[in-house]
Amino acid sequence: MAQATKKLNPLLLIVVAVVIIIGLMSTYTVDEREKALVFRLGEIIGTNIEPGLHFKTPFINNIKKYDGRIQTLDSRPERFLTNEKKNVIVDTYVKWRITDVSNFYRAVGGDPRQVDTRLNQFVKDEIRAAFSKQTIKELISVGRDKIRDGLIANTSELGKGLGIEVIDVRIKRIDLPDEVSSSVFDRMESERERVAREFRSRGAEAAEKIRADADKQREIILATAYKEAQELRGNGDATAADIYATAYNQNKEFFSFYRSLDAYKKTFGKDDLIVMEPDSDFFEYFKKLK
Repeated sequence: MAQATKKLNPLLLIVVAVVIIIGLMSTYTVDEREKALVFRLGEIIGTNIEPGLHFKTPFINNIKKYDGRIQTLDSRPERFLTNEKKNVIVDTYVKWRITDVSNFYRAVGGDPRQVDTRLNQFVKDEIRAAFSKQTIKELISVGRDKIRDGLIANTSELGKGLGIEVIDVRIKRIDLPDEVSSSVFDRMESERERVAREFRSRGAEAAEKIRADADKQREIILATAYKEAQELRGNGDATAADIYATAYNQNKEFFSFYRSLDAYKKTFGKDDLIVMEPDSDFFEYFKKLK
């Protein structure tokens, strides 16, 4: 009996293992973020598979799963010609996701890279056609929004054939090539320098006018002040002379004596040598003191 049990144990283990393997092969799960296709001998028999646990027939059915989330095609910047025959560098991206998984599988074999390739080429062709009708100024101001609307509409039509929904097409930026940017910056710098020179010239002209006006006002003020000073001095001298004359006429002898004393004070006591006649009029009051 023990020997029979020992013989059954390996067989039982093999049976259990086979059952487990078949059970695993008979079930599959679909995540909420996935789109799944069910095949039977290479033929699609199920597309709208709900998320969760599902059963299948081993060796007959097989499952293919694809990412159902929004995908981003971030294209490399490309050069395009505008209506002015000027090169611009355009950077774009496309947002898309799978909506019809069976059509997606038939169109591109379920390969998202092929979708990116076809979308990338299509968007480039659309941008090339649109930019050839716009100037750089129009692109920067209002043309970009119009181009975006046209890109979304046309790319959505392409997406339907690929089993995808194009959510958004964006032009991230429009740049000038380095060589063009350098020339533009040089022109801008020259223009700024020209404007700066013009402002400096105007400032120098205004400064000269202000200085000339200030000099003129200064001369006018000095002339007016000198005139007023001379008038005041003349009036003062006239008043002093009048006072002197009036006082002199009141006592001529006293004022003659006072003037002589003043002359003596200013003359004597200095180192200068004066040679005069003793009986000259200068010593008149000296003679009277005797």
